Amino acid sequence: MFKLSDAANLAFHAMLILSGEKKGIQLSVFQLADHLGVSENHLAKVMQRLSKIGLVISRRGPKGGFTLGKPADEIRLLEIYEVMEGPLLPRTCMLENPVCDGKCCLLGDLLSTIHQQIHDHLSSTTLAQIGCP
Repeated sequence: MFKLSDAANLAFHAMLILSGEKKGIQLSVFQLADHLGVSENHLAKVMQRLSKIGLVISRRGPKGGFTLGKPADEIRLLEIYEVMEGPLLPRTCMLENPVCDGKCCLLGDLLSTIHQQIHDHLSSTTLAQIGCP
């Protein structure tokens, strides 16, 4: 129904932490990983992907680190999701290989309804709207 890998989860949380920092304050991978309680190496790969498309800006050196690549109110959650997971595609069956044509599902239109709600939420919610410290 909705796939969220560890990498995507890290991306969401790291971006949320960065959105709470004052303008110009940079956080290193070490600081972010320590805050999240995760591997620096894994988080570094996630941050590299976010940097590649401009969602974060990376600065090297002893005083380097990461900042948001654009204002938090311009970063939609769907952007972060799609960087890590690819396009959010609708699922018509809970099975990896559907066994029916989807016309007679025991869940009815529940899967498509849930997908639409998730898509609507991710595409309309910005980091700034999350409101977590």
